[in-house]
Amino acid sequence: MLSKRHADILKILETEGSATISGLARLLGVSLETVRRDVKPLTESGAVVRMHGAVGLAGQIGEAPFQKRMRENAEAKKAIARTLAGSIRDGESLMLDTGTTTSYVARELMGHRRLTVVTNSSDIARTLATVNGNRVYMAGGELRSDSGAAFGVSALDFIARFSVHHAIISAGAVDASGIMDYDLDEAEIARLMLSRGDRRVVVTDHTKFGRQGLIAVAGFADIGEIVTDTAPGADIAEALAAAGTVLTLSL
Repeated sequence: MLSKRHADILKILETEGSATISGLARLLGVSLETVRRDVKPLTESGAVVRMHGAVGLAGQIGEAPFQKRMRENAEAKKAIARTLAGSIRDGESLMLDTGTTTSYVARELMGHRRLTVVTNSSDIARTLATVNGNRVYMAGGELRSDSGAAFGVSALDFIARFSVHHAIISAGAVDASGIMDYDLDEAEIARLMLSRGDRRVVVTDHTKFGRQGLIAVAGFADIGEIVTDTAPGADIAEALAAAGTVLTLSL
């Protein structure tokens, strides 16, 4: 029989993928010896694997960072995705950049029909291709081993050929100056996609608010709408209002 602390350990590992013994002790407020004792039956059952002073869930060892990020704030991202998907009609065209929230948007669109989708994400392309009469266009270029997304000049040239009803991008960071990212290639793709959509939407959960990224993607005046799970702080809210950007909260 697993105790509540066993369940807490498994919950932490589901979120983090792996954790050190000392990290678990700190999070649980117990001694190192207590954590070692609690971990033992989990490793004996095969649910948890030991590795160099740390433990991880058996099915997630060696997991790519993108898959780990898919689990972070998953319920909030799913709610954001459901809200946005509800505003897209069958037969419309859209662009989706690579990102965990946009991947959840793709999953929520699986019930739609006859969509035309342009993306640089192989995850999104696989999700929506070959179902319900959808047409999916995947940008070519160098594929990242982490996310399976394409970047580079050829990807940018490909995306520039299309104009769509909805351009939907994710965000690495959001502050009062606008939308930012930490990767130059991802920022270039996102910026270009926004320029190709009649409707320009950013999907992001509340953890990105107040962060300062490395590379500017767009000011709030360059996007029409942000869909998120929790209202941002006053400085961001005021900047959104001044730019006339719609703030939509997920249901």
